Amino acid sequence: MDPNSHSLRPAPLRNRRADRILFYLSPFTFHLSLVRRAVSLLRPALSLLTSHLSLLTAAAVIAAAPHASAEDSIPPKLPLQDFFRNPQAAGYTLSDDGKFLAFLAPWQDRLNVWVESVDGGEAKRLTDVTDRDLAGVSWKGNDTVLFEKDNGGDENYHLFAVARTGGEPRDLTPFPGVRVSIVDDLQDDPTHVLIQTNQRNKEVFDAYRLDVETGKSELVAQNPGNISSWITDWQGRIRAATTTDGVNTSLLYRKTEQDSWKTVLTTNFRESFDPELFTFDNKDLYGVSNIGRDKAAAVELDPETGKEVRVIYENPEVDVSHIAYSRKRKVLTFVTYVDWKAEMAFLDDQTENAYKKLRSKLPGYEVGRVSTDLDEQNYVVRTSGDRTLGSYYLFNVSSGDLRKLGDLGPWIKEDQMAEMKPVEYQARDGVKIHGYLTLPKGRDPKNLPVIVNPHGGPWARDEWGFDPEVQFLANRGYAVFQPNYRGSTGYGRKFWESSFKQWGGSMQDDVTDGTKWLIQQGIADPVRIAIYGASYGGYAVLEALVKEPSLYAAGVDYVGVSNLLTFLNTIPPYWKPELDMMHAMIGDPEKDRTWLSDHSPALNANKIEKPLFVAQGANDPRVNINESNQIVSALRKRGITVEYMVKQNEGHGFHNQENQFDFYSAMEKFLDQHLSQSAKNTASR
Repeated sequence: MDPNSHSLRPAPLRNRRADRILFYLSPFTFHLSLVRRAVSLLRPALSLLTSHLSLLTAAAVIAAAPHASAEDSIPPKLPLQDFFRNPQAAGYTLSDDGKFLAFLAPWQDRLNVWVESVDGGEAKRLTDVTDRDLAGVSWKGNDTVLFEKDNGGDENYHLFAVARTGGEPRDLTPFPGVRVSIVDDLQDDPTHVLIQTNQRNKEVFDAYRLDVETGKSELVAQNPGNISSWITDWQGRIRAATTTDGVNTSLLYRKTEQDSWKTVLTTNFRESFDPELFTFDNKDLYGVSNIGRDKAAAVELDPETGKEVRVIYENPEVDVSHIAYSRKRKVLTFVTYVDWKAEMAFLDDQTENAYKKLRSKLPGYEVGRVSTDLDEQNYVVRTSGDRTLGSYYLFNVSSGDLRKLGDLGPWIKEDQMAEMKPVEYQARDGVKIHGYLTLPKGRDPKNLPVIVNPHGGPWARDEWGFDPEVQFLANRGYAVFQPNYRGSTGYGRKFWESSFKQWGGSMQDDVTDGTKWLIQQGIADPVRIAIYGASYGGYAVLEALVKEPSLYAAGVDYVGVSNLLTFLNTIPPYWKPELDMMHAMIGDPEKDRTWLSDHSPALNANKIEKPLFVAQGANDPRVNINESNQIVSALRKRGITVEYMVKQNEGHGFHNQENQFDFYSAMEKFLDQHLSQSAKNTASR
């Protein structure tokens, strides 16, 4: 599951410094763990193989898989904790002058903020948080480190500042029940950043100029109620914005901050221009657009007229996802897109040459720049792959020198991990569905126990890369199947739109058809298939047990929706401006009440026959705990086996590692109970 899905418009706000995705208004994005976050946040910037490899059929997967002939070809059963423990270090970021690094590393089982000199030496810990992992570490200049923290999974992130030399961290946004994100780090201003918060009105986000030294903030732009994102020019002035009325989206523009806004472009939410940055002369906008096309392209747009000036890059097969740039040299450097792997299309020779150097020094790995100093001479580089969490390096562009900073998970041994292969199959109506299949290492790819794992979102997608859940399950002997059912993003507008009002319909059928395809290919043992998913994936688990009561031996629902009617009535306040869009994409509780009722597992729990394990965070702001309570209650009344785990200090997914350990340990026992060979023999009698 990709936590940084393109679930719903608007697009994520981006920090101009490091292209770091900071904040999402998307209702259905699911954050599984900081390890998964660390992996996925890098994917838009990964430098990946440029050769195109065709998707594999099941026959090709089987042919490519080594047939086990000796017991020692199967890797040892690894400790569960190795897959889900906090990384040794993550989130390295350079100070403006390139002399210091800030990063996250464990202290008393929580990720805290540390700093060290790029010249080496002992790292200094700046925080002593013990209740919750920290996130979003970044620099303001050379002497102040910023980071984010929520409370028990409520997703109301506060922004904190701490001096590089140490001292007490300061909460810069100490407002209860309020969420903050950085809009622009204002590189040319030594003490201020531009933030947005919903402190005035919980449903909308106003923009403030915040002094990181004093904590004082000044209102810069008040949200009239429909603005979903703010866009700054290269002087940090808010000169563009996107709006939504729940169905239509508009682009607003003004020449100066003193001018009134004018609407220059309005589209139905199915089409959009998502601005990423102003051109370097502050006149036009660069962004990603699917207006008048099926596959989103990188374009330049004139904000005076709302017309496209030129297409920068487009791919005939998949959507463009992001535009990268050099602030110092004032050039666009590359665009990213995801085929079966993340790819880069270079727009700048100097950047391409730098990546060529990196690839030659780090062969066999995907490589991406994750941070740079202002002079753009020193990079923090991250490697990754499907069988490794990867490593961080410090790279000097001019000299080509490369120094390793550390591994995220040195306890993960690549030769013990399983390969993640792309696959494709046809749904019952002929639509081509892409996905991934991971076969357990050292086992014959025939009649395997299988975990079907639909991603959350649902307007997201699974991508190739290291997935701790997948590797854990593969190490336990399961094949893991991850279908990018219709609605999964990146495959174009038509494929995305085909999912509208199809929760429990064709979206669910795609998962079912993929499962049956695995059986037909001889990969899956028909009586040892379970389905597991989180968020929307949890809904898909429940709906699968309702619609296909004999296909799956068991299900695991992690923070999933069970009743579409109650779900739509318990959304967080900051989703309300997009409620009409949610009704168009999921269903209207009044107009579509019959469909929503018929496809709400909690209201059809009488059709569920197989065992279920449910896990839920008590503070979940997206999928209210009542969603899990409903399905558990309905099944227990009928005597159906339901294991139920609730963590009081968690939200939409478990972040604290001890809670993750508890969840995956319980899931392992549950799956073993219902998918083991002895369970198969019982089921066949």
